[in-house]
Amino acid sequence: GDGQIGPARAAQAAMRQIVELTGKNPEGVTAVAPAEDGWTASVEVVEDRRVPSSADVMAIYEAMISADGELQSYRRVSRYSRGRGDGGGSS
Repeated sequence: GDGQIGPARAAQAAMRQIVELTGKNPEGVTAVAPAEDGWTASVEVVEDRRVPSSADVMAIYEAMISADGELQSYRRVSRYSRGRGDGGGSS
């Protein structure tokens, strides 16, 4: 190999690092895109568990993963109720 990881491994690395840093439960990776020196991945997590689970507070974290699979940076880009989803439109 040339030391470059692919999108699937970048997504796995992002999810693993976000979980390690935040202590939150991951729901999955919602996006992976090539970046200048690696990958950008969006990881959905349960930010705050509620009862019922449809009231859970969810969050999307964006992680920058280097070409060799190391976390460069991360940030929370959105937070929402599980029942509302990404759309945020009228119900």
